Amino acid sequence: MSEAQSSFPRRDESGRITGLADLVGVVLAGLVIGVLALLVFDWAFESIGLADFGRTNGWLAVILPAWLFLEEYRAWGPGPARIVAAPVAAVVGLATGLLAAGLAAGLPPLVSGAAAAGGFALVYTLIWYFGVRWLDRRTG
Repeated sequence: MSEAQSSFPRRDESGRITGLADLVGVVLAGLVIGVLALLVFDWAFESIGLADFGRTNGWLAVILPAWLFLEEYRAWGPGPARIVAAPVAAVVGLATGLLAAGLAAGLPPLVSGAAAAGGFALVYTLIWYFGVRWLDRRTG
């Protein structure tokens, strides 16, 4: 097995992540790291008296997954597949995230925002992964 094939996440020669499990794994890892970073910042601000704990916007947890989505977008290169798949995934993912935030509205912003970020990222991942590949096969 070559070095490129044994690394995580597995990528093809263009730099695109090849497996759904790899993409979901990296997205989930990014979300967990984002939430943990927010918890640390929130705790630090609370400990020095600048804010109450849990008041940080949990949507910020989506920063690392969004960076990954941007890299995936670039790796697909020019073509109609990525131009259609990305905004469709973004709109449906954003709607899912807003729904999750609405369902968790009574909770602190850190929790409701993290739920929203998770909903957005997972729905975007699924629509992107299957959508861009399906469209690429259709458009050649």
